[in-house]
Amino acid sequence: MNYWHRCTTHILCAIFVLGAGGTEFEKVFEWKQMSYLDLPDLSKDNGTILFPRALGATENETFQAYNNIPMGATHHKNRLFITIPRRRPGVPATLNVIDLTKVPRGERSPPLTAYPNYRINELQPLYEPDLRRLISVYRTSVDACERLWFVDTGMLEYPNNRVQVQRPQLWIIDLQRDQLVRRYTIPASIVREGVGMASVTVDVEPTDCDGAFAYIPDLTANAIHVYSLRDNDMWSFNHSSFAHDPSRAAFSVAGQRFEWDDGVFSLALGQNDTVAGSKLVYYHPMVSTTEFGTFTNVLQSKRIALSGYYDGLFEMLGERGANTQSTMHHYDPRTGVLFYAEVNRNSIGCWNTRQLFAADNHAVVHLDNRELIYPTDLTSDSEGVLWVLTNNLPVWIYSRLNESDYNYRLWRQDPAVAIRGTKCDNAP
Repeated sequence: MNYWHRCTTHILCAIFVLGAGGTEFEKVFEWKQMSYLDLPDLSKDNGTILFPRALGATENETFQAYNNIPMGATHHKNRLFITIPRRRPGVPATLNVIDLTKVPRGERSPPLTAYPNYRINELQPLYEPDLRRLISVYRTSVDACERLWFVDTGMLEYPNNRVQVQRPQLWIIDLQRDQLVRRYTIPASIVREGVGMASVTVDVEPTDCDGAFAYIPDLTANAIHVYSLRDNDMWSFNHSSFAHDPSRAAFSVAGQRFEWDDGVFSLALGQNDTVAGSKLVYYHPMVSTTEFGTFTNVLQSKRIALSGYYDGLFEMLGERGANTQSTMHHYDPRTGVLFYAEVNRNSIGCWNTRQLFAADNHAVVHLDNRELIYPTDLTSDSEGVLWVLTNNLPVWIYSRLNESDYNYRLWRQDPAVAIRGTKCDNAP
C-alpha cells in the first residue's frame, strides 16, 4: 500500500505564487577563529598528549586554533551548544557551550567553554578508549523535554590517520540539571564505524518523555538508525532512497570545485497526518536535490525494519530544483514551511507544505555568496526561532581560510518573518 500518496494528497494540493525575496537572517556572532574560555594547560598536568608513534603521526594534541571548525549549533534558553568534530588534531573540546547571559554587550566573537566540562572532552593518552569521554560530535538536538541528544562518533578523522577510538554512542543530557540521562553504546551489528552519524532528530511528546525516539541518518552506511528510549534498543532501515545521487555529486562553493557522495543526511518531522495516524517524516541525502518522505509509525516499528519489506513506505516527493543540495532541514509547525540549508548555493531555501512539491514552489529566503558560505547546520529552539551556522567548510578542507577574515557565522530568524514576500508565505 502506498501510504505516502494516499495520506498526503489532501494536504499537498493548491499552488500559491507570490513574490520573491524573503527577510534575511540576523547575524548573531562571527568568528575569525574559535577560542576557548578557561582552557586548561594540559602540559602542566599530564604532559603533551602525543599521537601514538605506531600510527606514524608527529602532531600533538595541544590547542591548534585553525583546526577547530564549528559544525553544529543549537540554542536553548540562553545557551548555545557548539560542536567541533575532531577532523584534525588540537581540538580541546568537541562539545561546547556559550552562556549568552555572560556575553558582554557588543561582543562579536564569544569564546567557547567545554560542556559539560573539559575532562569529559579530553582524549586519553595514546587514544585509549574511554566510553565516559567524548571523542567527536557533529550536531546536537534539544527535545521537548529539555534534553540534549547527540551521537559521539567515537572516531578521530585526522587526515591520513583515521582512528575508531571506541564504539559510537548516543548521549542524552538533562539540561535542567546538566546531568547525564543515558549513554547508549551503538553495537557493531548496527554500524561498523560512527563517522556517518552526523545528526539526530528526536521525536517525543512533552507528556511522555520516556517514549522518545531518536532518528539517526547515516550518510556513509545509507541507513536510518532508530533508537527507542523506553526500550533502550536500536534498529536500522536501509533503502535505495538513502543513497547519494551521482548526478548531483558536483559542488562549487567559494571557488572550490569538488565531488562528494554523502547519503541520507537530515530528517525533519512534519505535520500529523490523520489518515496515517502518524507524523510525516521528510528526509534527503545531502548529495541529492530530491526530497523523500515516510512516516514515524514506520520508523518506530522494529518489526518492519527487520522484515526488510518496505514497499511503498519510503516515497519520493519530488525535485527541489538546481543546486539545492542541502545539509540540514527543519519543519516549522506554525507556518507549515520546510526550511533547507542549501550548501551549493549559499542560501536558506523554503517550501510550504500546503503547496504541491515542485521546484517552482521552492523559494530562497536568504542568499549571500560572501558571508553565508556553507550553511552546515539549521535548527530551531523552543521558541520556534531558526538558527543557522555557516563555516566555509570546503575552503577549510581543500584550500586555506584567511585567518584575518571572519570565517564562521551564526544567524537567526523567526520563520514567519523569514518567508515574508516569498512563495512560501501564504494562508491555509
